[in-house]
Amino acid sequence: MGTDLSEIEGNIGKSLYSKYYQLKINTHQLFERNTINTIGFKSFHIFMVILILLNVLAVMLETVDQIAEQYADILLYFEYFSVALFSVEYLLRIWCCNVNKKYTGHIIGRLKFIFTPLALIDLLSVIPFYLPIFITFDLRFIRLIRLSRIFRLFKLGRYSSAYTLIKHVIIAKKEYLTITMIFGMTLLIISSCMMYFVEHEAQPEIFSSIPATMWWGIVTLTTVGYGDAYPITPLGKFLSAILALLGIGLFALPAGILASGFSEEIHKQHCETLCPHCGKDINS
Repeated sequence: MGTDLSEIEGNIGKSLYSKYYQLKINTHQLFERNTINTIGFKSFHIFMVILILLNVLAVMLETVDQIAEQYADILLYFEYFSVALFSVEYLLRIWCCNVNKKYTGHIIGRLKFIFTPLALIDLLSVIPFYLPIFITFDLRFIRLIRLSRIFRLFKLGRYSSAYTLIKHVIIAKKEYLTITMIFGMTLLIISSCMMYFVEHEAQPEIFSSIPATMWWGIVTLTTVGYGDAYPITPLGKFLSAILALLGIGLFALPAGILASGFSEEIHKQHCETLCPHCGKDINS
């Protein structure tokens, strides 16, 4: 009789643990898998995207004094609701993260997850609300903390396939983008050095040093041209014209690299949804 009772208790324990683990898996899928095509999962992701965008809108509207005074209570209650939801989301992510093999382990796995970039963004989205409760700051710093809620915009990366696509493209083309950045920095330094030696005597206040001349190099390479620093000598004007033309080509390079990356990534995702045997869309 005792043996039968212990077996029953063991079976109940296994059943409860199975349900508990399945709940953890479902929660992990809800947060992490954007490819699940069910109404519930899609509705949750759409709701979170709208909530994040509304939070960003609320942060911007709070800087308008008239709106901040007239709708102070509504904005405050909306902040309470958002923080509560984002806090629960953050805690649930930590709870279910060890479903992923990268974060196995009750403590070590969760610590590894907490310090991932996306988890830190989740923390930054709620921590500004709690800091003034435990630590006393002056009003200017509290205002800065409240404005830092704009970091919630980065949470869109978890729910938007567009953000995921951008991330994959940047990772795939990071070597080419790095080379382009190095080339741009090299061009900026060389052109600033040359312009300093050409224009320093004519305009010692504007082109006072190579670091100061780099401001002119940046606005020229980006073709912004604020007009606060420009060459007046013939040789300086000639160098400036060449650099302006090079700037157009310089910014065309990363644009072409990213366009190629987007094309490759979209084609890759399209091929993954096709059946290798019949060629039809798997999701249709």
